[in-house]
Amino acid sequence: MKVSATFFLAFGLVFSTFSAFAFAETTGAATKKITILHTNDTHSRVEESEQDGMGFAKISTLVQKHKKENPNTLLLDAGDTLHGTNFATLVKGESVAQVLNKVGYDSMAPGNHDFNYGYERLLELEKMIVFPLVSANVKYENGERLFKPYIIKEVDGIKLGIFGLTTPETTYKTHPKNVEGLTFTDPAEEAKAMVSELKGKVDMIIAVTHLGIDESSTDTSIKVAKEAPGIDLIVDGHSHSTLVEGLEADHSTLIVSSGEYTKNLGVVELTFEGNKLKDKKAKLISKQEVADVEPDPAIVETIASIKKAQEKVLAEVIGKTAVKLDGEREQVRAGETNLGNLITDAMIDITGAELSMTNGGGIRASIPEGDITKGHVTTVLPFGNYIITKKVKGADIKAALEVGTSAYPDVKGAFPHVGGMTYKIDVDQPEGQRVHSVTIQGKPLDPNREYLLATNDFMAAGGDEYTMFKDYPIANEYPALDEALIGYIQKLGDVKIKAEGRIKAEPQVQEAAQPATEEKAKEEVHPKPVEESKSQPAEEPKAEAKPIGNQPVAEEKAERAPEVYIVKSGDNLTKIAKIYGTTWRKLQELNQLRNPNLIYPGQKIIISK
Repeated sequence: MKVSATFFLAFGLVFSTFSAFAFAETTGAATKKITILHTNDTHSRVEESEQDGMGFAKISTLVQKHKKENPNTLLLDAGDTLHGTNFATLVKGESVAQVLNKVGYDSMAPGNHDFNYGYERLLELEKMIVFPLVSANVKYENGERLFKPYIIKEVDGIKLGIFGLTTPETTYKTHPKNVEGLTFTDPAEEAKAMVSELKGKVDMIIAVTHLGIDESSTDTSIKVAKEAPGIDLIVDGHSHSTLVEGLEADHSTLIVSSGEYTKNLGVVELTFEGNKLKDKKAKLISKQEVADVEPDPAIVETIASIKKAQEKVLAEVIGKTAVKLDGEREQVRAGETNLGNLITDAMIDITGAELSMTNGGGIRASIPEGDITKGHVTTVLPFGNYIITKKVKGADIKAALEVGTSAYPDVKGAFPHVGGMTYKIDVDQPEGQRVHSVTIQGKPLDPNREYLLATNDFMAAGGDEYTMFKDYPIANEYPALDEALIGYIQKLGDVKIKAEGRIKAEPQVQEAAQPATEEKAKEEVHPKPVEESKSQPAEEPKAEAKPIGNQPVAEEKAERAPEVYIVKSGDNLTKIAKIYGTTWRKLQELNQLRNPNLIYPGQKIIISK
């Protein structure tokens, strides 16, 4: 009986202990929740705007809300934060640093554009920022790191190891002078070293990376996840990717990215049992979802105070002009202006490119005669667009000009202002065949040659229908357009630029097919077309060239019934010509059409006689 009693007593103790553990687990007593909030590629868009995101005042409100619901909340940023708009560039990033401090970030990995003021300035900003910048792979030539490689944050007894990585593309995705003397080592190799160092010290490893997931990049966050197993979460930037629920990479690594310009706030909910990570779920809070959320008054006041202080900077005189620099909407969207020329020249000056191109819709104001201030420039170029160079084939440069001038003489935001080149528009020709006589650096454009083009990041990404530029790799990245223009005006001092005939509206010259010799060329020049015709030359040599619109009909063909096509809605000469195996030029000549673009449903088009 004593043995039995002892046995049952021991069993009861074991059972009650097991039940206590089971009860604790089911009631969540051993479960801990940590929330990671994150942003990336904000490019100093601190305020809410129609074109951009919710702004930092609303982000601050959301951070406070999450911290109230769960005090175990951290806020991380994956870079390209301190540069991008004149709010930042006027004081070389200090303004953004003040806003980030006020919002309450816990850590940040610097992106390539955070080096745009030079790495020495970034180190000065690091001292102003109250939270740590982390990056394991940015080093001096002697191997010493520029920043802390990682930090360890203890949250509710759980240790989080947070390390940073910066894209090696920084060597050419900022001005090379900004990173002179630095090296950007292999992110995957550095990640392996970080995992090895942190593994025994922490309960979870987080990488904050400015690497992106673009296939065009060699070093991506996906590559890091594959080659450095042991990373639980990657908060990523650089490719501006919007990963709504994150991306599951190899080795159970979750990659998250919130897009760009504060259009979303990223949220990752982490669940721990004891100190062991059991679950991670990602989502995004979009600008649209928080339309009615009240911005944090403290952040609104901070931004307003900074902008007030910047009025003195904006009033700084950087040069002068004896004439108005024309940025009026009706002019810059429909033709060459002296201001468009000044901007495109500034782009060539800072990049050394062979040619430059920017869209008229990005030029938002004129600069009056007299002193030129920084405020004038930031009003002209308010969007924070930066300059990108790409090596682009001549054929695609021509295609870009066709797209940009398709509405001419009507206004179009895509209208291309150019530097280092000239071109002409024949308004009487069909869309896509209007641009001619293109020269680059004084020489005729070669459709098969690659040229170094400087343009803005919006156009380089395919904006304003410039899709022909999109897939070319980036050769280099440079400062914002407003910065480049300010620097160029300071360099000139006295601006004397004018509209100099880079862009002209002229009909194409009527020419015969090229004869074999120079002497023969002189003998076989076509007579000029009649003034009102303004049509293109015939596509093949003819025995006897005649003025377009005055072609005699051969007597033997006059007796035959002409083949006729009735125009339908949506037709054009090119489309009709393809049906009958001819060319639109032949149809234009045959039908004596002064403007081949003007045909109408029901019209009879003679195909042959």
